[in-house]
Amino acid sequence: MLKRAPSRKPVPPEDRHLEVLGRSVPLRVVENARAKRLTLRIIAGGQLRVTIPPGITAHQVNDFVERHRGWLEERLKKLPEHPVVRSGVKIPIRGVPHLIRHEPGKRGTVSVDEEEGQKLLIVFGDERHLPRRIADFLKREARKEIEPLVAKHTQVVGRPAKAVRYKDTSSRWGSCTSDGVLSFSWRIMMAPRPVIDYLVAHEVAHLREMNHGPRFWKLCGELCPDTKRCKDWLKRNGTALQAIRFSE
Repeated sequence: MLKRAPSRKPVPPEDRHLEVLGRSVPLRVVENARAKRLTLRIIAGGQLRVTIPPGITAHQVNDFVERHRGWLEERLKKLPEHPVVRSGVKIPIRGVPHLIRHEPGKRGTVSVDEEEGQKLLIVFGDERHLPRRIADFLKREARKEIEPLVAKHTQVVGRPAKAVRYKDTSSRWGSCTSDGVLSFSWRIMMAPRPVIDYLVAHEVAHLREMNHGPRFWKLCGELCPDTKRCKDWLKRNGTALQAIRFSE
């Protein structure tokens, strides 16, 4: 009888830095047993991630990155410079730009208003706490928006969610564990409503299909008919939303 070859453990992620346009950019190399080819992504805040199949050498990774240096430079030029939320700047809420206004003389936390057609995000109290209060506001809005969507989509798939959690993840917008725990980045509240719905549909679909195969995407499309457009929107705009800083 032939002995079955022992499965090889994936190589731990390797972190390094790459010099691009005169700045040192974080680069993480991650091996994925299911990967068929090398892929390069720009994730939160301009960080780089190279996903590789098993057996790829460091020399091959370096050669791959160098071949894509021109593409990297063009993409990194367009990224925002980690804007910090503060009075006088705008951030999107459900895809709609809101002007941040600080009013220290009033009690409370954050409220939404409108003035001459401009949506306002009014933050009260000490200005030092303004970024944190806006982050807390987005977390509360995420709960109000996402939990009804989870209830709607789980009813369709016939699988309940064990729990719904909210995080500030740097490289992914949501996740679903094998025991049914759904997690979402509260930053998704800066995206348009259809994109929020797509994200929830995507993670709920994983309750039945723990993969990204054809059956998964078919189910995702049934839950959210606008899946392709919303997926593309998040791919184009997600990095900019992840780059926004809610702390000094």
